Amino acid sequence: MKRKLSILLVLLCFLSFPVLAQEKTKKELKAERELQKQKEIEALIDSKNFVFEAQKATPQGGRMLNLDYNTYFLKFNTDKTTCDLPFFGRAFSVPYGGDGGIKFEGVPENVKIEKKKKSYTLKATVKGKDDVYTLYFNIFFNGGASLSISSNNRASISYDGEIEAPKTDEIKK
Repeated sequence: MKRKLSILLVLLCFLSFPVLAQEKTKKELKAERELQKQKEIEALIDSKNFVFEAQKATPQGGRMLNLDYNTYFLKFNTDKTTCDLPFFGRAFSVPYGGDGGIKFEGVPENVKIEKKKKSYTLKATVKGKDDVYTLYFNIFFNGGASLSISSNNRASISYDGEIEAPKTDEIKK
């Protein structure tokens, strides 16, 4: 009886072992998701075609302000960059009747991308209708990003948000 029981236990151990060995831990699944997200971000940076959605704004010398979600954006593309972001801070020269935000369309020039240990740095200059804007992106592998905008007519301002791929209908335009 004792012998049959020990053989049965040994068989059960061998049958259950492969099932346990194939199961991935939470840590391994999380690492796979992070690696997948990193590859997506790298592809967006390499294509130089992405959308930055601002969630927070920090004016120079001011406190951080939460923004309405999915309302303010900067569509970066080497053909045409479009920006619609709010502005809080000091303006030196603004056209009469302007809405006060940072809104422009233009072709980015002097685009420089640098890969760091856990992020990318992207710098570009865009000439808008009334001003010249210098964009400094710090893009992390998890999709989070910060954007600092400097211009000739306004104090610099920073935005925190996320980058993502442009929607399919936006690519066609």
